[in-house]
Amino acid sequence: MKIVAFEGQGGPHLGVVEGDQVVDLQAADSKVPSDLGEWLAKNNGDTKQLAAIAKGAPASARKPLSGLKYALPVGRPGKIICLGLNYLEHVKEGSQRDNIPKFPTIFFRGLTSMVPHGQPIIRPKVSETLDYEAELILVVGKRAKHLTPANATSCIAGYCCGNEGSVREFQRKTTQWDMGKNFDRTGGFGPWLVTADELPDAAKGLKIESRLNGTVMQSDNTDNMMFPVVEMLVYITQGITLEPGDVIFTGTPSGVGHARKPNPVWMKNGDTIEVEIQSVGTLSNPIANE
Repeated sequence: MKIVAFEGQGGPHLGVVEGDQVVDLQAADSKVPSDLGEWLAKNNGDTKQLAAIAKGAPASARKPLSGLKYALPVGRPGKIICLGLNYLEHVKEGSQRDNIPKFPTIFFRGLTSMVPHGQPIIRPKVSETLDYEAELILVVGKRAKHLTPANATSCIAGYCCGNEGSVREFQRKTTQWDMGKNFDRTGGFGPWLVTADELPDAAKGLKIESRLNGTVMQSDNTDNMMFPVVEMLVYITQGITLEPGDVIFTGTPSGVGHARKPNPVWMKNGDTIEVEIQSVGTLSNPIANE
């Protein structure tokens, strides 16, 4: 099932995508909250009832997918956790090439850094070094602490596409990455959530690709993560309690703009960046100047 958030009458709505249509869940049942995280918290991560509500929806609750103004799949995530340096070839193209990480590299993003599918990623006034990072995102469905390899994926509600946009100049000013990773409206998140039951366990074996103005820049497979989904969840929950609606970026493959030879490639006004993940979808964002 594909669960989408979009701008509707009175604010954000949740919907279920069916072919070229979306079923407006609030139009089918006014008790459905507008934020997916709230639904997950109230229903212990279970999304099956949303499918039942969509199935029983009246014809008036259906609208065309084309022309939809998308919102963030999770409108108010409690935490946005990010993994860096999770694909070996990406590590080799950066400053850590001689220091291969033994443990996941964890940092955070704020909600103000995120934009939904179809809306512009903003190149800031102060730097031209806006880079793309295609990433698989997982959304937490239920509270989890001290996960084990045996039960780690039980907390996952589903997966989305992400573009972990980075202002490299500011990322490199200090040893802490958060400034370069948190410029306003630099990260893409969408277009929808695909429930975990629709994909291989732990999202294994999925092709992941980024395209800048139609040119393939990154192309890899989630099987090549150094710290796969299960391992990263076990590691994170040793110390951090995951809550319904939390979002985890899982790292980017090689081919990012800063590593391009002979000259780096930065996203600029008028560009379009796409992130496509097999069986999940395609996240597309234009680039606009601040």
